[in-house]
Amino acid sequence: MKTEPVRRHTIARVLALAFLLPPLAHGQAFPTKHITIYIGYAAGASTDLSARALGEGLNKLLGVPVTMENKPGAAAGVAAGMVARAAPDGYTLGVVSTGVISVRPHITKPPYDPLKDFTLIAQYARYIGALTVLADSPYKTVEDFITHAKANPGLSYSSPGQHTQQQLGTEVLRQCKGLEFRHVATKGGAEANALLIGKHVDFTAGAGQHMQFVRQGRMRMLALFNAEQRDPAYPAVPTLKEIGCQDAPALGYLVVAPKGLPPAVSVRLGEAVRRAVEAPEFQKALANLEIPYDYKDRQQLEKEIAEHSRFYKGLLENLGVKPE
Repeated sequence: MKTEPVRRHTIARVLALAFLLPPLAHGQAFPTKHITIYIGYAAGASTDLSARALGEGLNKLLGVPVTMENKPGAAAGVAAGMVARAAPDGYTLGVVSTGVISVRPHITKPPYDPLKDFTLIAQYARYIGALTVLADSPYKTVEDFITHAKANPGLSYSSPGQHTQQQLGTEVLRQCKGLEFRHVATKGGAEANALLIGKHVDFTAGAGQHMQFVRQGRMRMLALFNAEQRDPAYPAVPTLKEIGCQDAPALGYLVVAPKGLPPAVSVRLGEAVRRAVEAPEFQKALANLEIPYDYKDRQQLEKEIAEHSRFYKGLLENLGVKPE
């Protein structure tokens, strides 16, 4: 009889096809529809540009459309709140700063619980910050700047938002050197840069997007924030520590999902993000933006964010910031 050989052949074909299916195809069909990623900063900012590069990679890896939506405001707190309120099914993600967990809760009561409302997926890079002026500025060094700022209290500066890493770095410098500044908060690095280019402020707390203007020779960095050492590409620019000031740990570009994400979906997303950010196309995008690649998985993040939270709590208290 031919029944048994046919049956064995059929089973073999089914098993072979099964091995070709993507992970989670058995009993956990994810993803089956488009994924929305909320970006915590304005269009054109370094977070926006890098997040869109990540979205392109995830689109290819997961095989579904990935929609990017800018939701700036409250130092990425708006986007974080939207993610926290979303269904925990893996179809709503956010790209925000780790500051939404380690910094913002020490400033105001956010519309989310920083320790309970998120599933951490991964960090793919770290933010940079720099005291930045126009290329035609009379300040050639940070020492020039400090001398002028002491003699002329009230210099104005723009930043990507109140209590962002870059704004806090500027406040560390201000407090360290006994200076007085006037802060103009914006909704992202692009807007902060526009204020400097238009000469509406005296300097800006560069947040990454300023690097294109540095490369073009239109801006000049005077000091780095949140840096353990000088950038080899800009060896003449000192760190805050080198000029005798306290510095804070760098915040990171963080991918988050709502709390309660099914473990299999969390693993699937984590692996997809890792593969997307390791891809040559994404690495090239980071290099073009001069954003430092700094990948951390969920386990690393859970440890480091807790440590950073304690540090920023103390820093903000020293700056006189009290939770509202």
